[in-house]
Amino acid sequence: MLNIYKESELGKGNHGWLTSWFHFSFAGYQNPKRVHFGPLRVINDDLIAPKTGFPTHSHEDMEIISYVIQGSLSHTDSMNNTKTIYKGQVQYLSAGTGITHSEYNYGDEPTRLLQLWIYPDKKGHIPQYGDYEFKWEDRINKFLHLISSQYSSNNTPIKLHQDADIYALFLDKDKTIDFNLPANKQVYIVLIDGKSNINNQILTSKDGMDSDENLIINALEDSHFLLIQVNK
Repeated sequence: MLNIYKESELGKGNHGWLTSWFHFSFAGYQNPKRVHFGPLRVINDDLIAPKTGFPTHSHEDMEIISYVIQGSLSHTDSMNNTKTIYKGQVQYLSAGTGITHSEYNYGDEPTRLLQLWIYPDKKGHIPQYGDYEFKWEDRINKFLHLISSQYSSNNTPIKLHQDADIYALFLDKDKTIDFNLPANKQVYIVLIDGKSNINNQILTSKDGMDSDENLIINALEDSHFLLIQVNK
């Protein structure tokens, strides 16, 4: 089965300094049919105005991933981690027993990012922070495996406390690529920018799709994707 969620159907929030598109229920957007996708709880497509950001706040028992699309994102937390990441790079926070952090755009242009929340395999993990400066070219016309489980043998630089795999892809116009799902897996896809045909369905910028089928992805325009594979 394959389901498409058009950008116009997503939840939306606008706080002036922050504009967000919500793929699942979040804050003022509550949709009982769109609460989670397996352990995937949140996908927010955030646009942060220059010189603004999220002030210090707390989390616990959640795996939090930030994937920067444009601009920069500066992180500071209660474990004394401080780092700024840029386009195509990733930050990871395992909130575990509790952590506070802030995220700011100190730049002169808007910052756009996807923020993902994934339920951990259990409560009470020791908090962890990580980041990785992936090379942009490593996702052009091929899947870049960003993140996998702490317990898998996959050689990814970031590991989650959950059986989940996250991939990035930038597919040039007129290129085609297959994504084959292992047994008992499903995938959620965000078309960040572009226009593509996936299994004879058309997606455009900010659209989401979930599927438990193998996929054939054909880029009708240059297309940038994030794919989150989880258990059914």
